This record gives sequence, structure tokens and C-alpha cells, in this order.
Amino acid sequence: MDRRSFLKTALAGAAATASAARPRYRAAVIGHTGHGNYGHGLDTVWKSFDFIDVVAVADPNDQGRAEGLKRTGAKRAYRDYREMLRKEQPDLVSIGPRWLDQRVEMVTAAAEAGAHIYLEKAFARDLMDADRLVEVVERNGVKVQVAHQMVRHAAALRVREMLAAGEIGTIQEFRARGKEDRRAGGEDLMVLGSHTCTIMRMFLGDPKWVFAHVTHGGQEIASHHVKTASEPVGPIAGNQIAAMFAFDNGVHGYFGSKANDQTDRKRFGMYFYGTRGVIYLPNGYDSQPLILRTPAWLPDEQHRWEKIDLTVGRDTDLSATGLKLANMRMVEDLLQAIEQDRQPACSVYDGRWSIEMIVSIYESQRTGARVELPLKDRRHPLSRL
Repeated sequence: MDRRSFLKTALAGAAATASAARPRYRAAVIGHTGHGNYGHGLDTVWKSFDFIDVVAVADPNDQGRAEGLKRTGAKRAYRDYREMLRKEQPDLVSIGPRWLDQRVEMVTAAAEAGAHIYLEKAFARDLMDADRLVEVVERNGVKVQVAHQMVRHAAALRVREMLAAGEIGTIQEFRARGKEDRRAGGEDLMVLGSHTCTIMRMFLGDPKWVFAHVTHGGQEIASHHVKTASEPVGPIAGNQIAAMFAFDNGVHGYFGSKANDQTDRKRFGMYFYGTRGVIYLPNGYDSQPLILRTPAWLPDEQHRWEKIDLTVGRDTDLSATGLKLANMRMVEDLLQAIEQDRQPACSVYDGRWSIEMIVSIYESQRTGARVELPLKDRRHPLSRL
């Protein structure tokens, strides 16, 4: 029996017997200091689980590698992640670099080594890369959790329960904005809008089509507006984006991001409008969702914004807070996905859909028309302006 089959059998047996001890895992970390670094806590999350041994870290930067070794508590350090994967044969790997120019190579190497992956967002530079990632993951039979941590956040899970229970009635529409900082527009869409697209699908399902408008300084974008973001995450364009996605049951979801001189990070969030009220879900690790229980969608003397109680169904076995807790939730879900042989909460398919939605916005602008999803032409629309 090969190593991968043995692990799968062992995990299946452990999952089937509630009293059985949890299997131990060997985890490794891939980072690249100065070239996307280690992501948002993806390097240190393994230390939160006493049944996971951090065996190695890889980083081609000498100083970064030394610091990574100390920070992660790894036993060994490597300059080349391929050598690390070959020698250490980890069960789990976190791929931390935010930059996407090495994403396909890193995921391919980890998947071919038989390791399950916790992967920094955004998922890929474009749909062609996204398709390659899905193919290599399917071919090697590994699980991938994409680090859109809000999908396992207590706030998002509680809001989903409330919507399902009809606490604001029938959903009329969904509205979201990016962070709208110095990256407002195209970079905001790619880096932070990927979170929003993921959450939109979590609540509303797969979008059917999109209609969008992308401009720069009020002008329709053209080839000379296409540029590289402040970090290599694929081509971007425009400093104002307005997009409308259509979902089942006539529900529409809206995304907007516009460069401006007055902003607040609390705008980086989502509003659910229902026939009986509104729910606000901020996008943040310590976010506090709110509910307004009135069909007027406006507060008055009788109706005020109320805090949503997050203690309902809250984890009792994960005592951390903030980003650390967010990553722990994602890793715990990844481990359960491995043990139960199911897809993680934010799988490669969810990651690809986030890129699908982002790229489709540019395709709608390029064609000046409503665009059906998923896209048939997988080339990036900005390369065809």
C-alpha cells in the first residue's frame, strides 16, 4: 500500500470511530520573503494543533528562511520548496505567498507530492491558471482550502442561519463594496473583491450572468489602462467598478469599488436586503454583524440597528481570536474534509469561481453586454481590449 492510500485509510478509520485518537499530520510551509511572503498567518496556524508536527519551511531568502524557521517552529529549513517536498513528504502544506506568479508551480509541486494544501488568496492570476490548478488537484486527489476565511467565520455562519430562518424575509438583493483604499477599482476587485465574490456565492449560489461597467477617471477603459497591480496578481484596469450578478429566484448581487478621498474600512462589507429588514456583514476577522428589523430599510424611533449574537453555535474548542481563530477554523475544516473525503468549505472550485466572477466583469465591459457564466473563452479579457 502506498503512502497516500495508507493515509486515506487511516484517516477514514479515525473518522469512523469517535473514540479513536486523531491521526498525526506532518505539515510544511512554503513562503518567499520579499516575493509575496507567507500570507496572512498561513505559516503559523499549524502550531495551534497539538497533533500536527511542523517538519519544515522553505524560503529562498536567507534571512526570511531563518526567521520563518523560528516563527513556525519547524525542525528544518530549505531554500528550495521542491527539495523540501521531496525529502519531507508532508501530509499538509501551506502555500503562503500572496504573489501569483509562482502559484501554479507551487500548487503543482505540493499536489504531486500528495500533500493537502492551505492556500493563500487570491486563487489564480486568470482563468487559464485557475483551470490548471483545478486539473492538477483533481489528478492528484488532494484537498485544497483557499484562505477566504470568512466562509468559516462565526459571523457569516450565523448570518446564513438567520437568512435561512427568514429573519429578514425573502432576500431582495445583496450589495457589497471593496475596501476602496489606494487600490480602489481593479486591484481592490482582485485582492479584496475575491473575498466578496466568495461570500456572495456562499449565500446565493452560482451566478448566472453579469453586467458590469469599468472606467478610469470616468473614461471607458482601453488597452492603455491595463496595468500590473502593486503586487503581481494578474492584470487589472480601472479605478471605478460597478457590477451586477444575477442569481436564482431573481436575486441580484452588486459589487462596487471607486477611487475617492473619503473612505472607511467598515464599508468593506456586505448588505442583505430582505422584505422584512436588512443585515450588514462586515468583512473582517473580528467583525460584528448587525440587523435592522424593518421593511423600510431605515432606522427610526422604533427600529434600530442591533448587534447579532455570535455566541449561538460558537466553537467551544477553539479559544483563539481574530486572524488566528479564522485560520484555525479553516484548517479544522480542511482536516475534516480530508478525513470525511469531502470538499473543504472553500475548495479549488470555489477559488476558481471567485476568479470567474472577477474576470467576467472585465468581459462584460469589453463586450458592452451581459455575459453568461461560466465564461466559454478562458483568456483574460484585458488581453483582448
